Amino acid sequence: MKLNTIKLTNFRNYEHLELKFNNHLNIIYGNNGEGKTNLVEAIYALSITKSFRTNNDKMLIRNGELSTKIEGEIEEKTKNNYQVILNKEGKKVKINNNIISKVSDYITNINVILLEPDEQIIFNSSPQVRRKLINIEISKIEKEYIIYLNNYNKILKQRNFYLRDLYINGNASKEYLDILTKKLVEYGFKIFELRDKFIKNINEFIVNEYQSICHNGKLNIIYNSDYKNKSIDDIIKLYDKNYNRELTLGKTLYGIHHDDVTFTLDDKDISEWGSNGQKKNAIFAFKLAEIKLISKEKNTLPILILDDLFSALDNEKVKNIINLLNTDMQTFITTTELDRLDKNLLLKASIFKVENNEIREEY
Repeated sequence: MKLNTIKLTNFRNYEHLELKFNNHLNIIYGNNGEGKTNLVEAIYALSITKSFRTNNDKMLIRNGELSTKIEGEIEEKTKNNYQVILNKEGKKVKINNNIISKVSDYITNINVILLEPDEQIIFNSSPQVRRKLINIEISKIEKEYIIYLNNYNKILKQRNFYLRDLYINGNASKEYLDILTKKLVEYGFKIFELRDKFIKNINEFIVNEYQSICHNGKLNIIYNSDYKNKSIDDIIKLYDKNYNRELTLGKTLYGIHHDDVTFTLDDKDISEWGSNGQKKNAIFAFKLAEIKLISKEKNTLPILILDDLFSALDNEKVKNIINLLNTDMQTFITTTELDRLDKNLLLKASIFKVENNEIREEY
């Protein structure tokens, strides 16, 4: 999978930008604050329609403008044009100029893997942050996943609202709550099965990827869920048993919206026992394992973004990661320090300099 060209209109600090990329390696360099990450953010947003830096789509629109458009030509077996258009009211996505009504029909088409220095914070964040990471990665592979997740969240909201209604109006019918519970559990199990499958598949690769970076240590991911080792009937009985407690609190206390993952290094929770370096390496190993998984599941190599890699790792670790990459995989690297990259690597790359809200290819 290759991104041949990208066109940006009123995206972040770029009024108009059009670039053609190398099929293998593209290096974007310049001082901090010039817009290097803005470019790779646009590539990421073209893939999943969202930024990796903000949850507010409006932040992507250039100051003083009403909308932004990201357009790119993706080549796999054929060439296709993809567009993401954001404005104050929402977003539209298009493939070959045809509007795609379901986001799930769009985002599984372009596979982009991002490695960026701040991702280690997931270990010290809430389970919600780790669920978001897993949700994004699974949605790149499993088309139905977003549909199941959206349906689950919609029913969860309805169930929580009805629990509060039952508490206030004691004569309201519990039968409707039971219907919502059954639907919630059905969608919950679909999500659970896809999450469980994803974690098992990632674990097939992650040990070797971590050892390739660090040369020691066994990394593993444990999936924690209320649904684990239970049937649909078991979960429904759990809701029935805790009905009064949920009624009093006015919210659903069990389900996949409480799922979490634990990264373990040599059987110890890395969030508690791991050093900052080990946490960074664990995230990189996770993403490298995902590249292997996508290649296996979809028979294609994803596009890889390495954003500000040298700020996170020393030269040796960076060299190890780059040596692990498949040379056929299109890769984008942002850096402030061009001289820290191997000269032989630079000879094979397209080099783009970012300066004064402009990007130009140097050689």
